Amino acid sequence: MPVIEQGDIALRAPVSRSQDRGRASSAAGLRTVAVFEATKGALVLVAGFGLLALVHHDVQSVAEEVVQRFHLNLAHHHPRILTEAMTHLDDAHLRWLALAALLYSAVRFVEAYGLWRMRTWAEWFAIGSGGIYLPIEVYELFDRPTGVKAVVLLFNAGIVAYLIYVRWRHAGHSASAQGRHGPAFFQQPTAGHGSPPSSTPSTPAN
Repeated sequence: MPVIEQGDIALRAPVSRSQDRGRASSAAGLRTVAVFEATKGALVLVAGFGLLALVHHDVQSVAEEVVQRFHLNLAHHHPRILTEAMTHLDDAHLRWLALAALLYSAVRFVEAYGLWRMRTWAEWFAIGSGGIYLPIEVYELFDRPTGVKAVVLLFNAGIVAYLIYVRWRHAGHSASAQGRHGPAFFQQPTAGHGSPPSSTPSTPAN
């Protein structure tokens, strides 16, 4: 059993406590992002089932009923887009959209599981999948600026920046740990505990 000197414990304990606090902070942040991603997946999954429920129904009548129930003004931009889009949807398109929603929600659930378990692949995947939308969101914000688009852009950019920070900190901790301990064959044994016998011959007593 390897013996650890008291001096080694005194030197390594503060580093270990600092790393434990960093891991706890990272776990809380990553699990918050995981809940957010799982929520997105659940909402899209519900939307997909809603699209399947519209199969074999008059989609345009459903859209008009939604507009009337929520007292939306068709002269405005978004209600008009809704009714125009629903007019061109048939059963085949509805099934394809429902399938796309199912695939998207499955990806979000897998990503949420990986982030909750603090898997490296999930962190990289979340950075890539979140970062790929940022240029599109920036373009949409400048094309038709709204407060909602600005909030969405800032929120998604914040998540991506946080995940990059977590990856950078984990990489820094791994590098510092390797630098402190190093490979076993480079470490010098501590005197008095498992040190090799001296090669200097002892002088016989007179």
